[in-house]
Amino acid sequence: MPEYTALDPMQELGLPASALPCHIAIIMDGNGRWARQRGLQRIEGHRAGVRAVRESITQCGRLGIGYLTLYSFSSENWKRPQAEVVALMTLCAAALVNERDEIMRSNVRLRQIGSREGLPADVNHELDETMRMSAGNAGLTVTLALNYGSRAEIVEGVRKLAHDVADGKLRPEEIDEQHVSDSLYTAGLPDPDLVIRTAGEMRLSNFLLWQVSYAEFCAVPVLWPDFRTAHLNDAIRQFARRERRYGDVLPPGTPAT
Repeated sequence: MPEYTALDPMQELGLPASALPCHIAIIMDGNGRWARQRGLQRIEGHRAGVRAVRESITQCGRLGIGYLTLYSFSSENWKRPQAEVVALMTLCAAALVNERDEIMRSNVRLRQIGSREGLPADVNHELDETMRMSAGNAGLTVTLALNYGSRAEIVEGVRKLAHDVADGKLRPEEIDEQHVSDSLYTAGLPDPDLVIRTAGEMRLSNFLLWQVSYAEFCAVPVLWPDFRTAHLNDAIRQFARRERRYGDVLPPGTPAT
């Protein structure tokens, strides 16, 4: 992640800052296919995908976008061949170390959502160290969804609420959407406005199912290692053209965009 200075979105994208999403979530898909197309081992696609991560973080920071969540490793990904999983975890731990100086220089704050149980000790250690170091940074908040599954997150949140009811801290009729949101891993984060999935896929794959209920979805045909700033900019422009009515209708006389 190179150093960056804030960009004027009007100059970069032709959009006012008010039209930008506050929170972008990305399902980074296509690393394995990218490697297979080149006759390489799958892990080489994941290594190549690190560049796309850097570019996305840099551009979001330059545009002044507040939050970026990256689907890095799902709870279902443990089903992959063991050699690939081990290599992925090694790559993750190394990236957390290698990118630490740039994270601090770029004023990025790192968070993680997902279960810590099952992650290798070195990955948890490097996560803790990077999150500790960057906790006071006030720029872009980058959240890694690592060993994450949305259904498991919701089940865990429901259990927390059930314990609160059993302990007399909460009455069942008091439970509302905010209580549910506050019980999830993402408590304190705004819901995503824009979900981007690469490789042309059109599904959420157990990613932030509660949080993206009103997010705009953008499917990008390129494989994740080939995802560049231009693709991110185009997705943001698509988002800005959408009418976000949250179930309402346009007021009479409002021109359609």
